[in-house]
Amino acid sequence: MLRNYLTPLLFLIAYTLYATDYHIGPGQPLTNISEAPWDALQAGDRIYIHWRDTPYYEKWVINAQGTELNRIEIIGVDGPEGQKPIIDGNGATTPLYLDYWNESRGLIKIGGSSIPSDGLPSYITIRNLELKSVRPAYSFTGDNGQTDTYSSNAASVYIEKGQHIIIEDCIIHDSGNGIFIGANGGDTQDILIANNYIYDNGISGSIFEHNTYTEALGITYEYNRFGPLRAGALGNNLKDRSAGLVVRYNWIESGNRQLDLVDSGSAALYNHPSYSTTYAYGNILIEPDGAGNSQIAHYGGDSGTQSQYRKGNFYFYNNTVISTRNSNTTLVRLSSQDETMDAFNNVIYTTNSGSTMAMINDAGTFNLYHNWIKTNWVNSHSGSPSGTVNDQGNNLDGTDPLFTDLGSQDFSLQNISPLINAGTDIPAIHLPDNDLLYEYLVHSSGTAKNIIGNIDIGAFEYQDPLSLNNLVREDIQIYPNPVTDVFHISMEQSMIKEVNLFTVSGRKVLTARQKNQLNTVGLKSGIYILKLETIDGSIINRKISKD
Repeated sequence: MLRNYLTPLLFLIAYTLYATDYHIGPGQPLTNISEAPWDALQAGDRIYIHWRDTPYYEKWVINAQGTELNRIEIIGVDGPEGQKPIIDGNGATTPLYLDYWNESRGLIKIGGSSIPSDGLPSYITIRNLELKSVRPAYSFTGDNGQTDTYSSNAASVYIEKGQHIIIEDCIIHDSGNGIFIGANGGDTQDILIANNYIYDNGISGSIFEHNTYTEALGITYEYNRFGPLRAGALGNNLKDRSAGLVVRYNWIESGNRQLDLVDSGSAALYNHPSYSTTYAYGNILIEPDGAGNSQIAHYGGDSGTQSQYRKGNFYFYNNTVISTRNSNTTLVRLSSQDETMDAFNNVIYTTNSGSTMAMINDAGTFNLYHNWIKTNWVNSHSGSPSGTVNDQGNNLDGTDPLFTDLGSQDFSLQNISPLINAGTDIPAIHLPDNDLLYEYLVHSSGTAKNIIGNIDIGAFEYQDPLSLNNLVREDIQIYPNPVTDVFHISMEQSMIKEVNLFTVSGRKVLTARQKNQLNTVGLKSGIYILKLETIDGSIINRKISKD
């Protein structure tokens, strides 16, 4: 019996000693990224890349396995003014001790290597880095010591395969694709892309590269800011071929289309039960004048092999859709008669006349209810569309949704907006996984949604300043304060709705994943504001001092 107790204990002690923190940068034990043991990472290892006043011109592969409780993390540490460490692909060098294929496809590559030995990378986090300059205009030195040029479809982050991967709080720009993720026969699963600023990617004159281009089994985009692609690039902003896709609480501006959600080429995905259900909610989708295709979204397929099209339901709700085109705008192109879109609680606004806004391109079934749409909208700009638009009632129209300031892109609501309390409850079939719990916070962040009365139409809920509950709760202790790494909250996780940490200027820097504690390792010293929201509606703000 004694042996049964000792074996797990000894294993835990051995494991705890093996996990290592590596610090890279000025004044740190390691000077260059290449000095980290990319060929020998273990579960729990954390690599901290500290900001310096010049970029790191280095590239590498990650092919290791963390665990759910002990992820492998690559973390950028801010500079004195909040600057993220820059990893620049232009002239980057690969460590000679690595050996991996498709080097020309990525700056940071996950999966696909001989050294480290090939496996299925898992439980990996990439956080708080600026990743840039991976496209044919730039060259690099490979693991063979030879100079090579990036391919057109190269990406700042290239996931060849991997599971339980998080990419968060990064700035990603000036590459062929900002992020590229391959399905790898269904091996690539459970991807979270969160709180990033992704812009200025794509190849001039080409339709094949995008701000993000992803294909996985189970992928969620949330709280990201997507900006315009590179000048002259003809790709889409968010292009995806996944099963189980959720796009929520993002700001997506410009691109050939804002959302291009098409068919997978992997049987493991297009035969999966989640393939035929796709979600987009709580997003801000902005179509500027002259920005490529006039369609905001495309759902179905583009390969021509219709048997592999999504042929299911696209649920589109509580989005704020803005078009400033001086010509026609179409909300969605459904690829075939077998695609259906349910649209509710959306505000669909054009600065042009309402008749220039159409719901569908041609095919499919489009159901709409409880939306606000610019007066004189039309079903389609096609004379006789083959699809069907079903007005299921309670839609509003008007000339002005009364945003706070359209010109400065403040799409929150004035207190007399017709969108207030005009929405409907989220249908039970979407709960609890796709309930409307949060909203986008400008920029690249999110906050809990505070619904008073009925749900408002659009991505933003009106907030009466007098209704905010900011209670003083002496029974809640937050310790230690000052904090060096992890602070704790003396409240059961089940009683906490959300915990966020902000700078004093209002920039959100962390969200607690384990709600009664928060790891501040990687943040610079200073004063922060903790905002804790309980399930009973209490909001507690506390100053936290970080040593």
